[in-house]
Amino acid sequence: MQSKLQPDRLLSLDVMRGIIMVLLVLESCRLYDNILEITEGSTLQFFFIQFTHHPWNGLRFWDLIQPAFMFMAGTALAYSLHRQQLAGWTWQRSLRKTLKRSWWLFFWGVLDYAVRPGGLSFELWDVLTQLSFTTLVAFLIFRWTAGAQIAASVGLLLLTEILYRFTGVPGFDQPFTDQQNFGNWMDLVLMNKINKGGWVAINCLPTAAHTIWGALAGKLLLSDKPGIQKTRVFLISGAVALVSGYVLDWSVTPIIKRIATTSFVLASGGWVLWTLALLYWWIDVKGHAKHLTFFIVVGMNSLFIYLFIEIVGGRWFTGYASAISTGVLQIFSLPATAIAVVTPLFVFSLEWGMCWFLYKKGIFFKI
Repeated sequence: MQSKLQPDRLLSLDVMRGIIMVLLVLESCRLYDNILEITEGSTLQFFFIQFTHHPWNGLRFWDLIQPAFMFMAGTALAYSLHRQQLAGWTWQRSLRKTLKRSWWLFFWGVLDYAVRPGGLSFELWDVLTQLSFTTLVAFLIFRWTAGAQIAASVGLLLLTEILYRFTGVPGFDQPFTDQQNFGNWMDLVLMNKINKGGWVAINCLPTAAHTIWGALAGKLLLSDKPGIQKTRVFLISGAVALVSGYVLDWSVTPIIKRIATTSFVLASGGWVLWTLALLYWWIDVKGHAKHLTFFIVVGMNSLFIYLFIEIVGGRWFTGYASAISTGVLQIFSLPATAIAVVTPLFVFSLEWGMCWFLYKKGIFFKI
């Protein structure tokens, strides 16, 4: 837990993280599910379905949330290591801190999925569990040249392609078929189970590229280059990643978020780079820093609110607060459609208020 603001924080990064967390909190409050039910059969459903994961081959807006989360973790890592370097930390001391952080990310990620109705469970599909691996990888190569780091990220993508295409495990030799691919087999090895939704634990290998690219973005942001030049680099890099990802999708490797194919990592990384470029240019270069508190208070306590909605909110708080809100609104004879929207927003306001309280007190949870 940290008790005061860092003076050298990148405002656009806090805002971007805040936007991601606000979207995640709204999902945990069941707003998107409710709206999808309300708009079923209408043209509006095409828009709101973007707030759900694509069932397999394709890319929706919601598929970009985890890549953005892992990318921003890499950028934050760059800023953290920069502060440590200014404070005179040795590489060994920074390594110990990173190992400790990775351990706690792994612990909280496993704990998030550990409690099931049927008892305790060991699962490795949570984003924090994945991030524990990608953070360590990004740290270990952080001092390499930019070219070497990009080569390492491409190497991880190539390794993933090889594992899925050429391992040939009987029954799991279909690289891009749900429940029959190498990632599903590895889940059997690691956890003795396969995720019914198609998610696989070894997504941490290809998505490490997102965290590596985030760390490289952080290095660039910390450099003395003009802001417009940094923005240009983000835009060009994003364009290269997007074109590469969609060309692969149309040719040899389909975009599949659930197993983090190479094309998915590239395409999603491109969209994230463009998003960072826009926010950095607008907020930090052009100085449009007003009216951002709504997102900042959530972004600066992203770990707290993520663990809250996953462990407390999903298992108790959301249902409890929703029952209160629904009961009160029914007294005033509000239509069911209105209640389905207002109740999630009421729950969201309570959870946002927790972040605002911590923000006003100068309390920020970190590991």
